Amino acid sequence: MRILSALALSFTLAAGSFGVLNAADEGFVSLFDGKSLDGWKINENPAGLKLEDGCLVVKGDRAHVFYDGAVANHDFKNFHLKAEVMTAKNANSGIYFHTKFQKDGWPGKGYEAQVNNTHGDPKKTAGLYNVKDNFEAPAKDDVWFLYEIIVNGKNIVVKIDGKVITDYTEPADLNRPDRQLSSGTFALQIHDPGSLVKYKNIQVKVLP
Repeated sequence: MRILSALALSFTLAAGSFGVLNAADEGFVSLFDGKSLDGWKINENPAGLKLEDGCLVVKGDRAHVFYDGAVANHDFKNFHLKAEVMTAKNANSGIYFHTKFQKDGWPGKGYEAQVNNTHGDPKKTAGLYNVKDNFEAPAKDDVWFLYEIIVNGKNIVVKIDGKVITDYTEPADLNRPDRQLSSGTFALQIHDPGSLVKYKNIQVKVLP
């Protein structure tokens, strides 16, 4: 019995090390192996990106870290993205989707899903920046939370810890080329030197 209990405890601790996501999430493929920056490409200020304890850590002068790997040839249309995120106090970041690599500047293509729980910008986590903003933080700093983005047709759903925060459907007559659904890759934002954000267990399921 003691041996079985010890084995059970060991298994529980090992499983816990993966947080809320793990390799068994059905239909999902990992975009980040937790060991290297393979599949990711940073633009103007590479010093702002670090790999620590299985996490992508962003903090520094403005830059964006684009997924440039083999999954779906880094060109996603309909998808379900999951990631674990942790913000430090006063941190600002974002997850872009349907975007493309550019050498510098704020991404000119795609949507930004906001990451900000206590930064001075009133637009908080899980809003679609400057499209459908959220003004009440759905998560706390210094705690891992599950961030989900689901795009299906013209509909975008953003969830935090399983709760829908934003549900937005593009109008049929929308003409907004710089912020309009099409297809593209993902990018993590490095907002400023005072903003520390960690990302891990980044996974995607391609939807039909």
